[in-house]
Amino acid sequence: MITLKKLNRQDTKHPKIQGFASVAFWLPALMLLFPLHSFASRSAAIDSLITSFERTPSTATANSFFMLLGSEQLFDEPINLTTDTPTDSVSQMFWYWAAEWLFDNQEYATARDYALRALPLYRFPSEDKAYCLNLLGVVSVRLGSFGNAVTYAKEALDIFMLLGNADDISSAMNTLAGTYMAAGQPQNAEQYILQGLDYADRANNPRRKAILLGMASEVYLRLGKNDKSLDFASRAYSLDSLIGNTGRLPVRLSMKAAALEALGRNDDALDAYNLAIEGLRATGNKQSLAITLNKLGFLLQKSGKSAEAVNCFHEARELFSSLGDLYNLVMSQKGLYESYWNVNPDSARVALDRFNQLKDSLYSNATADALAKYHAAFDNDRLKAENEALHRNHYIGIVIAVIILLLVIAVALWCVARIGRRHRREMLEMLTLIKNSEAAHTPASAPESAPSETSFLQQVIDLVEDGIENDISRCSVAFIAKQLSISEQTFRRRVREATGQSPKTFISAIVMERAARMLSDTPEIPVADIAARFGFDDASGFTHAFKRVFGCTPTQYRNNHI
Repeated sequence: MITLKKLNRQDTKHPKIQGFASVAFWLPALMLLFPLHSFASRSAAIDSLITSFERTPSTATANSFFMLLGSEQLFDEPINLTTDTPTDSVSQMFWYWAAEWLFDNQEYATARDYALRALPLYRFPSEDKAYCLNLLGVVSVRLGSFGNAVTYAKEALDIFMLLGNADDISSAMNTLAGTYMAAGQPQNAEQYILQGLDYADRANNPRRKAILLGMASEVYLRLGKNDKSLDFASRAYSLDSLIGNTGRLPVRLSMKAAALEALGRNDDALDAYNLAIEGLRATGNKQSLAITLNKLGFLLQKSGKSAEAVNCFHEARELFSSLGDLYNLVMSQKGLYESYWNVNPDSARVALDRFNQLKDSLYSNATADALAKYHAAFDNDRLKAENEALHRNHYIGIVIAVIILLLVIAVALWCVARIGRRHRREMLEMLTLIKNSEAAHTPASAPESAPSETSFLQQVIDLVEDGIENDISRCSVAFIAKQLSISEQTFRRRVREATGQSPKTFISAIVMERAARMLSDTPEIPVADIAARFGFDDASGFTHAFKRVFGCTPTQYRNNHI
């Protein structure tokens, strides 16, 4: 599965730009006034491929689409899918990049629809899914759906925080800051934009930092901290100039103009707005053009130039309507009805009615509730604590699992040791019984018809010794019972009555006792040979059985009893 980030061009170094009135400040913006090469035919080809893929999805169509997007420098490496790429992965990538393409071309409603097609195809939290969520957050702001915007941006930020990529985290924080700005909550936007700038510095991404500096300028303008706003806008302009990002310079000019206006420098602001508008027309950035027209309209209105302001708001309104940008459309309509009061009161009343309808649509109760709900949820401290808690809970879970595992192992070892001790005790009791039986045995005193228990045990001992001497297989319960002319059941009962243990335990004790005797009496015979003689396939099995009875290895026993 391949999903690539949008292209970040190689940084270039230029002399630092100082001052609003310097030649270096104006020159890049003036260059933007020259017409750019049209890519209408390529855009039509891309739209055709989207239509074709929607009708019949295929890897070939997707690769053709990615090739055209690559020529538009939308991503930094070519995408070429193979025929064995899963169908869901092909569709996921196609619809995501279709959404990116349409977003870049400011077709927000369609971009949202395509991103929503891609989103369900991400089955697990991942960097790719977070990119899609972040895109949906930005698109939702442009469409005035703030509740959805916050939801998408929050999910994206959570994933990026988990993955720990500073550049992606800064991008998601910028989206959240923009969402709160659009919702009229700059005080909440401030904490995100400052933290986002910190992450952009960690990522060492000047393009990302320029974007966040621009957002910071807007945040502080809304907070009434106009000197800060101008400073951030100037820094954004300088940084974009240094890295050769000339397409963003008119946007930075518009931001600086707004800060200059707020500082009462209206003539400088008017010049900056006009130059920014010319540059934005040249680049085809309809979104920023419409926003700047709105700003210029309000400045003209404030300067008593209502007729000129009406023209600005009219053009902005048409642009925002075509873009589906409900939030900014409301601002255009507001400026329009206010400017009309001094030009045509009848038109003003019509514009006011339209403004109220749009405002009610934008700030519905559902949207207000959603914003209130998410205000606390997106507090900066909560985000930080949530991330720390995630890691802390992860480590606590590991520690608890290790403790439980150690307890289970300890209990198992205790049980094994307990069983081993009991087995050793039983075998030692058997060894004592064997010695006592041998010491008390007097063949002449044993009646043939009703042998005593001691005589019975001695017979068993003799038969086991004969098996050890001649054929170890004769040491089985079945063979010994047959030699005693009794049933296995009777044999088992009599052995248990005499020893308190099973016949198998008693026979094993005899075998181990004889093995121990051989170890001490014949030191010249290797342990492995003794093991084989007593029916063990290898020395390790003999060592294990011997140690369970005597608590030491055969070699240790031999060394202690020679």
